[in-house]
Amino acid sequence: MANHKSSKKRIRQTVTKRAHNRLFHKTARNAVKKLRNTTEKEAALALLPEVSSMLDKLAKHGIIHKNKAANLKSSLALYVNSL
Repeated sequence: MANHKSSKKRIRQTVTKRAHNRLFHKTARNAVKKLRNTTEKEAALALLPEVSSMLDKLAKHGIIHKNKAANLKSSLALYVNSL
């Protein structure tokens, strides 16, 4: 258990940041799944910029790695173009 004021504060901050990161990561994963399950090209073309932006923001804030974001964006673009 934490003994110092600063370590207690750090624990509180970590819990808050973890909850925030988990929320945005899960939201992005659901958006990717929604895009992958889309079979209409128009709907997929409308969703692609939103999902790409979401992935870029996650990578920018360090929630996911930048290469993972790039790989996901690339595979999603290939999928949308193949529709």
